[in-house]
Amino acid sequence: MADELNKQGVKYLFIGKSGAILLGYPDTTQDVDLYIPKDRVNAEKLVAAFDQANFPLSDEARKEILAGKDLCQLKEGPFDADVITQPDGIANFETAWARRIQEGKFPVANLKDIINSKKSANRVKDREGMARLEAFAREWEKSHVPELLSAHETVLRNSAARQDKGE
Repeated sequence: MADELNKQGVKYLFIGKSGAILLGYPDTTQDVDLYIPKDRVNAEKLVAAFDQANFPLSDEARKEILAGKDLCQLKEGPFDADVITQPDGIANFETAWARRIQEGKFPVANLKDIINSKKSANRVKDREGMARLEAFAREWEKSHVPELLSAHETVLRNSAARQDKGE
């Protein structure tokens, strides 16, 4: 699927636990979460990628993706997938894209964004695994540069830097 998404030029990020797993998080997930910008042209490319990968989309799912619905759950394919245009805890796609982690052919959301999104969603299943995911992120950061910053941390650092410069 990633090959076809990349071939079609889809702008997307793996997010959620599936994103963390691509970075080495030792767990399983029930679905793949794809974060895309709310952009009609990109959505058309996404639908074309699903078609080319023989991932069946119902007429309703196709319409929801093209309309930019916040969450579209796909259950008809070879695996379950969620297409998300507005995940909890992430201000916008472009900010998340700028902080992405490229893991081979997989563009993955920053681990801090994944954690912040899960915290913001506040689901029981996310709260139960949060300590493990945060511990994984701390260990991952030790061997990966640059340091991962959430959107909130980025704003704080930029603000402090401007203050230091007297702006």
